Amino acid sequence: MSIFLQQLLNGFTLGSLYALIAIGYTLVYGILRFINFAHGDIFMFAGYWLFYWFFIFQLPWWLAALLAVALTAGMGVVIERVAYRPLRHAPRISLFITAMGVSFLLGNTIIVLPWAGGRQKPFPTPAFMTQVYTVGTVRIQGVTLWVPLIAAACLLALLFLVYRTKVGRAMRAIATDIETTALMGADINRVISYTFLVGSALAAVGGILWGCRYPRLQWDMGVLPGLRSFTAAVVGGIGNIVGAMLGGYLLGLAEILFVAFLPHLSGLRDAFVFGVLILFLLFKPTGILGKPLKEKV
Repeated sequence: MSIFLQQLLNGFTLGSLYALIAIGYTLVYGILRFINFAHGDIFMFAGYWLFYWFFIFQLPWWLAALLAVALTAGMGVVIERVAYRPLRHAPRISLFITAMGVSFLLGNTIIVLPWAGGRQKPFPTPAFMTQVYTVGTVRIQGVTLWVPLIAAACLLALLFLVYRTKVGRAMRAIATDIETTALMGADINRVISYTFLVGSALAAVGGILWGCRYPRLQWDMGVLPGLRSFTAAVVGGIGNIVGAMLGGYLLGLAEILFVAFLPHLSGLRDAFVFGVLILFLLFKPTGILGKPLKEKV
């Protein structure tokens, strides 16, 4: 039972990370109906920004983390403005190819930056994340407690933004019918920029917490977490915020429990995750909470 509880906490922690990243995918898809495959690289950049401010400028960890989130959110807005907005009315394949190009651009930019590079680097982890607590026979690392708490606070703040603010109402209106919302006088470009800002900020928080959980920095560290989080968004219902959260937690729990109770198959964890994706695409492509949406032309 103690092993089960320990693995359950680990799965909940991993699921919290997947949920934070999956939100970015589902926000963009809900409004523009395309998958931003550069989202995993935005997640990766947050860890490098924290590394830059913490080690180069010797800033306190919390201040470096805030600056990393702000800069990463700003990157998301710039990418939308420069790469995606000019193709707003282009065929979907053009946006898909552009997103892949932005992903390669961000990954290779990290490699050539003098303070980053292609070699693996240590991630600055604060002391409260490494502290170990003992509850009965269960040993709990600080990161296992703080990651779900911080993720829950971010997700609750997002739900408040989407369902209780003017910007959130505009996001939901655009997700329903972007043309009619524009005719009613809404500033479509500004709302879409806000969407990328919020999605990139959540990815930045996820990237920083991921670094605390797995303390290493590498230029391709966003690839597999990004694809797994995309799987979580599909499982929960791509385009549905609550569904993306649910999918993230379910996928994280399933992955950890799969490795914990079938250790001889641990090398197949990625096959397991993407096998789940294939099954959902075959039998329930709208996900758990998703609804069929008409294609926007």
